[in-house]
Amino acid sequence: MTDATATAKDVRVRFCPSPTGNPHVGLIRTALFNWAFARHHGGTLVFRIEDTDAARDSEESYQQLLDSMRWLGLDWDEGPEVDGAYGPYRQSQRTEIYADVAAKLQEGGFAYPCYCTSEELDVRREAARKEGRASGYDGRCRDLTAEQIAAFEAEGRTHIVRFRMPDEAITFTDLVRGELTFAPENVTDYGIVRANGAPLYTLVNPVDDALMEITHVLRGEDLLSSTPRQIALYRALAQLGVGNGATPAFGHLPYVMGEGNKKLSKRDPQASLNLYRERGFLPQGLLNYLSLLGWSIAEDRDIFSLDEMIAAFDIADVNANPARFDLKKCEAINATHLREMPVPEFVTACDPWLRAPYAPWAPEAFDQAAFEELAPLAQTRLTVLSDITANVDFLFLDEPAEDEASWAKAMKPGAEDVLRTARTQLAGAGWKAESLKEAVLAAGEEHGLKLGKAQAPVRVAVTGRTVGLPLFESLELLGRDRTLARVDAALTKLGTA
Repeated sequence: MTDATATAKDVRVRFCPSPTGNPHVGLIRTALFNWAFARHHGGTLVFRIEDTDAARDSEESYQQLLDSMRWLGLDWDEGPEVDGAYGPYRQSQRTEIYADVAAKLQEGGFAYPCYCTSEELDVRREAARKEGRASGYDGRCRDLTAEQIAAFEAEGRTHIVRFRMPDEAITFTDLVRGELTFAPENVTDYGIVRANGAPLYTLVNPVDDALMEITHVLRGEDLLSSTPRQIALYRALAQLGVGNGATPAFGHLPYVMGEGNKKLSKRDPQASLNLYRERGFLPQGLLNYLSLLGWSIAEDRDIFSLDEMIAAFDIADVNANPARFDLKKCEAINATHLREMPVPEFVTACDPWLRAPYAPWAPEAFDQAAFEELAPLAQTRLTVLSDITANVDFLFLDEPAEDEASWAKAMKPGAEDVLRTARTQLAGAGWKAESLKEAVLAAGEEHGLKLGKAQAPVRVAVTGRTVGLPLFESLELLGRDRTLARVDAALTKLGTA
């Protein structure tokens, strides 16, 4: 079944992350594509937690996964906190199911115990490499007799369980990459149960896919090499009557590349989803950008809503080539979404960055009405929501935040004279933005300066920075007394420098 023939009744996709560390943008891109695919077809998104590795998994990471999905608005139809007909949806709660299936696979001849030690495997792999042969598992334990097994057990050896791969090529049509064929010598028998009896990823995900009737598996390219193994396992499960007997269609999403032509790693600073939440990216802005990492809605269009993505998304349109993560473009797309928000929504979205611990002013100094008046001006200038704090702090601090670089840039020789003239003009101006602009323009003309040069020392004196919101609207809100007091303070500083 391909994307073109999928129907609402057919489509069941899954997102199955491991709860280790913080969620990263590559993982979220995978979640987004599965979500969009399910929503496009009116199908089902199953959110499944791959938490069978007790040494690495944590409850904190599990909660972060759920919180991240909720923050992004990527809702799921079955899974934690939702349940469904195929639960439980945490693999740590399904160990009896995996043990039962592993036993059936051995009884049916699809799997066998392997007593090879790590050292023995290393020696044989190295020998194969030197002889130019494939270095995968060589099948040494494939057909052990009962006597050989008893002898290994008597030695005190432990065993893993290996799946017996068929001695034939496996061909499948990848929804992104087209038809792919894997020769048997390149896909050898593999472990499905550890020596301690714990099931491996290679067993649990195909078993869950079969039991949960997953129709499409959309996942990262790094898992492509495991696909023929899993297809063979799906077929074995079908023969054993486990699940509905169908093999899912696969689509392997392109790598997300970071700097230096390297795959973006979860250890890369720009990979952490938490970074984008803390900086104040909008979920819709971030998801809009992540959707472009391998897919596009049109050749000449980068900005769109999630509803528009759902309507247009076709897995066949995903590009197989690696996609490069470009933080500047991500920021630009987020800024566009910020500008397109209704002002009341923008005001609400800014609220966390106007409070402790982000706000440098006392809580009682904050004036909601004044902020709402400035908000439309700020909205056109922000890249991320956290930018709002520095843009409006001049209004709520007793003194402007001191930025040494801005002071050095604006308060060059001659600035004191310009500022003094501007102070005189402002003192006599009507306190409206247009009048204030005319006052500073007149001050500049007295010194042979255009408005941009004349207003620079005024801006730094009043706001502390060379860049910010429109100056004259800001002065109007700040008020005559506070504006002139700050200009006086700057003149005093210049006079004593």
